[in-house]
Amino acid sequence: MNNYTWNCRTVDVYPTFDNENNVVYSVHWILTGTSDQQDPEGKNYTSTVYNTQDLTLNDVQANFIPFDSLTNDIVSNWVQQAMGVEQVSKLQSILDSKIAEEINPITETKTIGV
Repeated sequence: MNNYTWNCRTVDVYPTFDNENNVVYSVHWILTGTSDQQDPEGKNYTSTVYNTQDLTLNDVQANFIPFDSLTNDIVSNWVQQAMGVEQVSKLQSILDSKIAEEINPITETKTIGV
């Protein structure tokens, strides 16, 4: 089984927008999948995808939260809502596939002796 962790701590802001300060309009996100299975060294298998997600300013303004009150959970929620359930599921499936390939590799890199 894989668990997923969002890191949405890096954001782009408008210093001032519509009488508010530090209004988030884009999020640089990282999604990490971690398997409950471990490699031979005892580390859990993991895989990561990352990108940016623009936010709809109307949504941000409607429920404005001051920058100092933002948390990773709040912004992660915004990102997932902006993406939609289908896109989030697709990203999780990509991570699942990458982790499965780490556990059962279909290719290997070898070094030829002299």
